[in-house]
Amino acid sequence: MLGSGLSNQSGAALAALAFPVIGPAGVVAVRQWVAAAVLGAAGRPRLRSFTAAQWRPVLGLALVFAGMNLSLYTAIERIGLGLAVTLEFLGPLTVVLTGSRRRLDLVAALAAGGAVVVLARPTPSTDYLGIGLALLAAVCWGCYILCNRTVGTRLPGLEGSAAAALVSGALYLPVGAWVLWHHTPTPQALVCALAAGVLSSAVPFVSDLLALRRVPPHFFGVFMSVNPVFAALIGLVVLGQHLDAASWFAIAVIVTANTVVVSTAARGVADSGNSVAAA
Repeated sequence: MLGSGLSNQSGAALAALAFPVIGPAGVVAVRQWVAAAVLGAAGRPRLRSFTAAQWRPVLGLALVFAGMNLSLYTAIERIGLGLAVTLEFLGPLTVVLTGSRRRLDLVAALAAGGAVVVLARPTPSTDYLGIGLALLAAVCWGCYILCNRTVGTRLPGLEGSAAAALVSGALYLPVGAWVLWHHTPTPQALVCALAAGVLSSAVPFVSDLLALRRVPPHFFGVFMSVNPVFAALIGLVVLGQHLDAASWFAIAVIVTANTVVVSTAARGVADSGNSVAAA
């Protein structure tokens, strides 16, 4: 679990190093192609046997998957790795909170909302578009969880996720071709983009599968809460992105809110939500 989190955020940091050359769209295209290759080989979906009822959620998942990564990487370029990943993390937290009637969850939701206000507080340098893109990534992540639930009920094993990754990779073929044609990648940028795809797609996929064989999905969901902290620290070390004390406090509040909600949620809700989020 530790390796998965560090790999995912390190991959995002390497992706940011390629932004000046091929931009977020170019990096995302390469990442989607890597994800398609990895998940396609692992899931081996039998596409010709899919019914219309199976294709509908798969296509929805593919669109959400593509939109989530593009909005997140564009947000990272504008507001930094730590803040973007923290705001995106509100997506799975919202899914867990939806429908809850517990007072503790209401307190956690209010605390997370207050933390978002702190992160988005008006300053001369506030990038509201970047914040909006990170929140869009959060919405996409929440939709990703819900779509994945539906896909999991209609297709066996990893076939649904693999098919969605293949479709998403295909959607990015014209995008990636256009970007790479008009913005010739340097060897360094191409290596960073490929490394981002491996570290943020392949390594977490394998690591999460191995981890979920050894720990309960509920515990896995709690451990996922450290990802915003990893993102902020790696952004500081690799990219030199410094956060002020208020931003660090807001990140701590959101991480704590997720930990409290997930660790105290009803077992059925937590297991279903976090096992899908981990995928």
